[in-house]
Amino acid sequence: MADITVIGAGVAGLWAAWALSKAGLTARLIDRRGPPGPHGCSWWAGGMLAPFCEGAVAEPPIVTHGERAAAAWAEVTEVTRHGSLVVALERDRGELARFARRTQGHEQVSDALRDLEPGLPGPAEALFFAAESHLDPRRALADLVAALAARGVQIEQAETSPDDIAGPVIDARGMASPLPGLRGVRGEMATLRARDISLTRPVRLLHPRHPLYIVPRAGGHYMVGATQIESMDRRGISARSVLELLSAAYALDPRFGEAELVETGADLRPAFADNVPHLIRRGRVLHLNGLFRHGYLMAPALAQQAADYLTQGIKGDLFHED
Repeated sequence: MADITVIGAGVAGLWAAWALSKAGLTARLIDRRGPPGPHGCSWWAGGMLAPFCEGAVAEPPIVTHGERAAAAWAEVTEVTRHGSLVVALERDRGELARFARRTQGHEQVSDALRDLEPGLPGPAEALFFAAESHLDPRRALADLVAALAARGVQIEQAETSPDDIAGPVIDARGMASPLPGLRGVRGEMATLRARDISLTRPVRLLHPRHPLYIVPRAGGHYMVGATQIESMDRRGISARSVLELLSAAYALDPRFGEAELVETGADLRPAFADNVPHLIRRGRVLHLNGLFRHGYLMAPALAQQAADYLTQGIKGDLFHED
């Protein structure tokens, strides 16, 4: 018999099951589509563990909890700790100065930029966030599934809801959860293969209309993202977004113009009004939701607060009762 049932096997649900298992509880994990795949927004994530960069626009809890994300993920998967770079084209240097004023944990580099990323041709200066990290989201999901399996937690494929289950439930279904105030924020991405480009860390390009990030992955692949559109549209990526993403990548490094377009994707990221994830108790159901674009950054903290509440009654700063 399970002590608690977790519904949803995206990054939030997987982390909830992992935190519960580590806390000594027996978790049952159910998802209507089975293991993670291209049917969920966790699959399309960039994988940046960049709390300081996110602090430019995010609320303080994102930075505070996000600083511990890399150490948490390193328990189950490979984390690359090369820091991250924020750059701007010459015409947009004012954007770089504004970003610097809104963030912490960085140093401004110019001559040293060539040592950090010798293959980056364009920017003359950048902000270097040395403490930030990144991972491959799909490998991380697979490694987390394997770590859970080693503890005896398998993903059951079934269509269910909290009403179908007796006992305590964690609802981590994202947009499928009937939570008031939850909205969808559409994100779109592309994967390019550019074997003659050799970036070793994520690079954010600041732009007044089309900001962009590029995250290196194995085999000369680069994830390019991401649009942020207030929309509930779940269709594939739009032609406009493809043009904007690829044009921005080309502006950063013209060699991306010859890259192979390997994959595109789009999905909805669940968010609350403050764009901060919350742990919400409604009766016997504990909702983990609202990860917005901070899924990999905030899932460990949200899951740990769920485990602390269920085992010790501790209500963390992300906890709310409805």
